[in-house]
Amino acid sequence: MPAPSLLLSAFGPELAGLDLDPPPGWVLATTGIGAITAAVETSRLVREIQPVRVLFLGTCGAYDGRLAVGDLVAAASALATSVEEAKGRAYRPDAEVRRWGATWDLPLPALDVAVPPAITLTVEGARVLARLAAVEHLELTGVFAACGAARIPVAAALGVANRVGPEAHAEWKREHARVSAALVAALRRTVLAAGG
Repeated sequence: MPAPSLLLSAFGPELAGLDLDPPPGWVLATTGIGAITAAVETSRLVREIQPVRVLFLGTCGAYDGRLAVGDLVAAASALATSVEEAKGRAYRPDAEVRRWGATWDLPLPALDVAVPPAITLTVEGARVLARLAAVEHLELTGVFAACGAARIPVAAALGVANRVGPEAHAEWKREHARVSAALVAALRRTVLAAGG
């Protein structure tokens, strides 16, 4: 039996029903929320399942007007960063890996994704991080780092569920289910239709 592909999300609602009707050739799982939790769980799942590739799907926040709520994107790369770092008030050692690239392509526009240690709440913070990436997500560096260490091809598809800033959480709560469903529908017509 051929090895499956692994489809991940941070938590069940972002699978938008895929867990009830998994596509052939795919194993579905959740990583938990946050980059460290996602790295640990992705590492465990990759060791246990030994997939041929990994696809992460989820929602993200847009930093500026380049994207609207409902837009679907692929991650070109995942960058570990913070507002303090971007402002020059904190730094990482040169030897620390900060960016991981996707290693297989999706049929969506590919953009860089910032992964801060926590959700950015201010308009100023969004403006600062917009110089580095188009969107913000909390798990992607953990997933990409774990797959990179295991030499497993990885990609990520994200739906914009909110604008980053003080109203982000309320907007995400209103939009994440709709955006997750739209992302899953788009992937069912393309990547998931081909099987694992």
